[in-house]
Amino acid sequence: MTVQVSTDGTDAAESSGEVASQGRSGRNLPAAIAVGVGLGVVVVASLLWWNPAFIGLVVLVIPLAVWELATVLASRGIVVPLVPGLVGAVLIIIGAYVGGPGVHALATALTIVAMVVWRLGDRAPGYLRDVAGGAFVVIYVPFLAGYSALLLREPDGSLWVTTLFLVVVASDLGGYIVGALLGRHPMAPTVSPKKSWEGFGGSLVLGIGTAVAAVVFLLDAGWWIGVVLGVAGVLSATLGDLAESALKRDLNVKDMSNLLPGHGGVMDRLDSLLPSAVVTWLVLTALLPIGG
Repeated sequence: MTVQVSTDGTDAAESSGEVASQGRSGRNLPAAIAVGVGLGVVVVASLLWWNPAFIGLVVLVIPLAVWELATVLASRGIVVPLVPGLVGAVLIIIGAYVGGPGVHALATALTIVAMVVWRLGDRAPGYLRDVAGGAFVVIYVPFLAGYSALLLREPDGSLWVTTLFLVVVASDLGGYIVGALLGRHPMAPTVSPKKSWEGFGGSLVLGIGTAVAAVVFLLDAGWWIGVVLGVAGVLSATLGDLAESALKRDLNVKDMSNLLPGHGGVMDRLDSLLPSAVVTWLVLTALLPIGG
């Protein structure tokens, strides 16, 4: 894996003049679209075929994301206890799906404890720094991802997870299209200069519309739940994207890795999904018994 370092805030492709086939973000759009469609097909196929197949997919992806983030942190002197982190990531996801919220929380806590104990065997300095970094990785990646497993274990779990993906994709797509066409006012210029308030408006419109359609036609519930889910989902997706952008800027990297052509790393695709999984689970478990 290669971590792409940004020394002056300019994308590598833009600085080399290779922008002919790239979008405003400096990405290779054909590659990004192909990879995005391919990932979408794999996710949908797993949900349609057999729910545990989706859990298997998550169990493959989340340790990769943990490894990516731990590798980037290691390049900045924070050595995450990786073995208990990787094992714990698998157990957190499976525990959430099999045992529910209680086992999900317990597996997360035990993973952090295992990191604390594991690091005791290393006499290198920076114990508190490394343990804190490990706890951050566990909570940020597998703990949040565990909510996708909690969504799936519901009676209509595959539809709940489908709703999550539809809202996040709609938020990203609406923000990209409107931002590219009309974006003039940056939301957070020091963190993500290309994310605009106009794009955020596009995210809200398409995200809310998609959430309403998904809740009404897939979940057979009231449209107003879709409005709540759409607003909450767009906010969480946007904040997740901005949070990862801030993290990468602080770590001085462009992407978490180069595993996914046109997208960067696995974490660069999960930034919106991770917090949105939490929000989707909270909204649907709270409101569907009322308005379902």
